[in-house]
Amino acid sequence: MRKYLLIILAVLGILACNPRNKKKKTKSGPINRFMTYHNTLFNSKEAFAAEMESRDKGHVDNFYDPYISVYTTEDIANQQNGISGGLEGSNDSGAPMGMRGNSRNSQSVSNFNNSGDDRMASSGSSNANGTRKGASILEITEAKATKAITKYSVLVNGVEKNKKIFDAYILLAKARMYQGKYLESLDALGYLFNTMGKDKRIALAYIYKAANYTKLKEYYRADEVFRNMEEDLKIKPKKEHLRILKVYQADNFLKWGKKEIAAEVLEEAFTFNKNRKTKSRIAFLRGQILSSLNKKDEARESFAAAYKYANSYEFEVKSQIEIAKTFDGKADSYEEAMAYLAKIAKKGTYASRKNELYYASGLVATSAAKDSIADSFFRRALKEKQSDPQIRGLTYSEIAKKFFAKDDYLTAGVYYDSALAVMTYQPEKERLTSLTSNIKKLSKNYYVIKKNDSILNLTKMSPEQQRDYFTKYIDKIKAKEEAADLAKRQAERSKGFDNSDYNANSIFAGNSTDSNSFQNFGLSGGSTFYFANSNNIPRGENSFKQTWGNRTLSDNWRYSAKSTTIEELKNEALGLANAPDPRRLEPEFYIEKIPTSAEELGRLKKDRDTASLGMGRMYESFFGNTKLATKTLFDLVEAKPDEETDLQALYNIFVFNYEKNPAEAEKAKQQILAKYPYTSYAEYVKNPKNKDFNKSTADVEKLYADAYKLYETEKYAESSAIIDKAITDNPKDALVPKFYLLNAYNAGKNAGKEIMILQLEQIVLNYAKTPEGIKAKELLKYLKSDAKLELTDETGNAISQKPQEQKPTTNPDEEKTQQLRRELDQNEAGNISAPVNSGPGKPGRDDAPAQVQAVQPSSAELK
Repeated sequence: MRKYLLIILAVLGILACNPRNKKKKTKSGPINRFMTYHNTLFNSKEAFAAEMESRDKGHVDNFYDPYISVYTTEDIANQQNGISGGLEGSNDSGAPMGMRGNSRNSQSVSNFNNSGDDRMASSGSSNANGTRKGASILEITEAKATKAITKYSVLVNGVEKNKKIFDAYILLAKARMYQGKYLESLDALGYLFNTMGKDKRIALAYIYKAANYTKLKEYYRADEVFRNMEEDLKIKPKKEHLRILKVYQADNFLKWGKKEIAAEVLEEAFTFNKNRKTKSRIAFLRGQILSSLNKKDEARESFAAAYKYANSYEFEVKSQIEIAKTFDGKADSYEEAMAYLAKIAKKGTYASRKNELYYASGLVATSAAKDSIADSFFRRALKEKQSDPQIRGLTYSEIAKKFFAKDDYLTAGVYYDSALAVMTYQPEKERLTSLTSNIKKLSKNYYVIKKNDSILNLTKMSPEQQRDYFTKYIDKIKAKEEAADLAKRQAERSKGFDNSDYNANSIFAGNSTDSNSFQNFGLSGGSTFYFANSNNIPRGENSFKQTWGNRTLSDNWRYSAKSTTIEELKNEALGLANAPDPRRLEPEFYIEKIPTSAEELGRLKKDRDTASLGMGRMYESFFGNTKLATKTLFDLVEAKPDEETDLQALYNIFVFNYEKNPAEAEKAKQQILAKYPYTSYAEYVKNPKNKDFNKSTADVEKLYADAYKLYETEKYAESSAIIDKAITDNPKDALVPKFYLLNAYNAGKNAGKEIMILQLEQIVLNYAKTPEGIKAKELLKYLKSDAKLELTDETGNAISQKPQEQKPTTNPDEEKTQQLRRELDQNEAGNISAPVNSGPGKPGRDDAPAQVQAVQPSSAELK
């Protein structure tokens, strides 16, 4: 036996020494792959996973954006890098890093930072103060992945032999993509296509390639990648890869504007994904897309699926709100919908979110045109504890809409102010800020009218009537103050307060039963420091804003400027003081303030009429309410204001209703023609302006040239005849404003200054923004600077008159006017030249005023 064993060992030794049996060794063996993963790549992956988990935990959904994100790592990555769009990454198996269910904490990051390359510690991101704080986790991940590639890559004949390098490049590409380095990420993926194109995991690289193109807004190129993956049989995505492929593909279609296809792809993504949280978010996003396409039934089904798979109470409630928004009052059963929401609201798990469910019930009632029921649900929602500031703001906004639809803009403004105080979604806040700003301007005029009307009515009363009126008013004040004092005493007794100057808003109210109030500092049980509880801070901020508004940190902040509310504007306009006056219970206190002088009463009437005119204009310009604007302005006309205000009111009525309501416009037109027949407004209503002008034709240009030649040869009547016919035949030609301006010059020569002014005013009204309108305005300023006519004799020479003493001009505007007049008299003002063919002693027209003689067009101006 021993003999045979020695023979076998000898043979093996000989074979081992044969050089032809030695194989060329590379570093691509199992040992090298093991070292690649556990020496560098492992720590990099752990750090990246911890970063994704941190982002997932810090993610806060904004359900008021048009669309939510499927992956909860997206928003944080975008905020940190200052980018937008895109759905964030996943692990190699396809599941989002924050949704895998594997718990990783920051300890892995700490281990990673302590194990190896510390060169990144001195570089990287900046903290809030702008100082370097060390590298971010993504930068460290990128550096470690690069180190693994550099140290352990085995490239033989253009083919990567170390399979772990694929993981390193995928990790490198994702880390760069999350940092907004999309081109660098594509560069890393390009290496995989060139050296590991036959790897079974190559489909994952193509998915991230398309995702980078989407983030670069190159949607067509991303779609090309997705289509190639479907058509190329060599690229076969695994099931775990299909989970994220469909999500990214849907994201690309959605950002591309192809919502219908995005919804179809999301349905496939819903099928492939098994994670409940991911399925819920996919269903919610799909519901939002279908709602924007007005496919309510399909959207409702999708939101119902989101509710079914939701993993948080907030997501469940928000899904129910979206379901309520899809309710169709004509096709759906109102009773069943309300019963369903009532059943959910009774569940104890939703006790803290009843206000949101009541808000949803109000939306259903609104869709069913049951306004009174909707209003009751919205008000019930306001009485419940606030769970979401934005929902509270939307509830106020829904109540405001009811008043807004009834043209009660002031009451609507009060509710819109309340909505703004609590809303958190900035786009909606900006919209409401603009709306409330307009309402506040309107309310200021309204209360001026109300106050002045009350004062003017009081002046018409006899002294006895005034005393009786204010006696009744004082009785109401007494009753109101007694009721307020009684309520205050009852509140003090119920809270165990003494008669000292303590109240429910005092920080000394330590026995307050409201554990969530801003005043509760947790002195009994729990935390001993108010700001130690993170839940107290947002509640305290909202409570402060509701009481004090938006304030900056400064001395005497209680007296600093803050946003003005409708109620404050009302008190300011009506002269209501915050502190009560000691004489407020004496009738003489009010009677002695009633004005008696005619001058003061006239001023009150003027202010009242001006405010009413402004209100009529605001109804049209701010809210597009032509009907209410017309009624307000007709009421103003019936109140017999001064001529200027009356004319402006009638003119605005005509302009507002000329196209919308010709009957009302005709009423205003007839009154203008009857009361003010010789004004430019009368000329305007006879021939309203034409807004559209086509390009001028050769025939019209020839007519204008002929009219101008006649003007040059002082044949003003013939020139005017050609102009009138040209305007009648070509009312929309581009040269119409020039025709009117030339005709005004003809009128100045042929009919005198007053007629020229009338025609120039009409040009300013009709064509204010055209060069002709600007020139007409300039000429009017000159012509109206001196109303006196300069008399001439039969030969055209000026008749000397007794000089009048001129007062020195100190107003800058008057000085400019006089300067322009002197320049025009000297024929040196811009493009206004001297009269054609008229020299000294030969004016353009013998009996025309000197001012009209000085205003002459040049060929450059009229041609």
